[in-house]
Amino acid sequence: MLDISPEKLTLKPAFAKIVCEPGWRWARREKPMPNFDLFYVWSGEGEVEVNGVHHEVGPGSCFLFRPGDYTSATHNPQKPLVLTYIHFSTDEPVEVIPKRYRLLKDTVDFEFLLSRYVRLFLIQTFAAEEEAKLVLKQIMIHLLRADFQTPVEKKASNQLTEAIHEVANFIRQNPSVAHRVEDLAMRAQLSPRYFSMKFREVLGMSVQTYMIRTRIDRAQYLLTHAGMNVTEVADALGYRDIFFFSRQFKQYTGKNPSEIK
Repeated sequence: MLDISPEKLTLKPAFAKIVCEPGWRWARREKPMPNFDLFYVWSGEGEVEVNGVHHEVGPGSCFLFRPGDYTSATHNPQKPLVLTYIHFSTDEPVEVIPKRYRLLKDTVDFEFLLSRYVRLFLIQTFAAEEEAKLVLKQIMIHLLRADFQTPVEKKASNQLTEAIHEVANFIRQNPSVAHRVEDLAMRAQLSPRYFSMKFREVLGMSVQTYMIRTRIDRAQYLLTHAGMNVTEVADALGYRDIFFFSRQFKQYTGKNPSEIK
């Protein structure tokens, strides 16, 4: 689907992230699938049949059903499936299509895209459909990239993602430290420029924004649960100017720190 522009995607009404009911099943229909259907398993256990081929499914199982496919599914009521499904069609023929089934190992980026797609419509945000088409195109590129990567490239990609997440966790564990990008990049064994680019790609925000959000998250916790006042929290988190701390806190939370109880 690299050859199709987002505006040529038609989004269908049926989409959701849902916990399947204990008695849920997807019976095989007499007529085949009329459109494309992205079907992703967040958790649970079950079985999916596509054109007579059975797949045991669990966390990370991902299908892209195509027009003309015959499908059915069941699940274990004791471990119900949690699914995201997205129905869509294309306004022109598509030559390069992701594989029908895969088991995703590195799911962070993919699940972020799925969550973003569903949330756009849940909150009825401005230009939701236009952005959703862009996100869906990203999802298709993500799947195609996995299809065309060599085993060596996949291993390198997984290692890089793990390194970025390790650095992000280090930042979250030390919110009061004024981390330098150069030091964080060294920790990931990357150049500062490449590290910054990959950090944004993996976490969805810049290193600087992530550090501020982490610090503000910690500030909210200290104000709410530790019995510390605004001055004490600002000092604990390395702010030399309490007024700057208050402005930044309000920018990210919509509230003054003194309003937090």
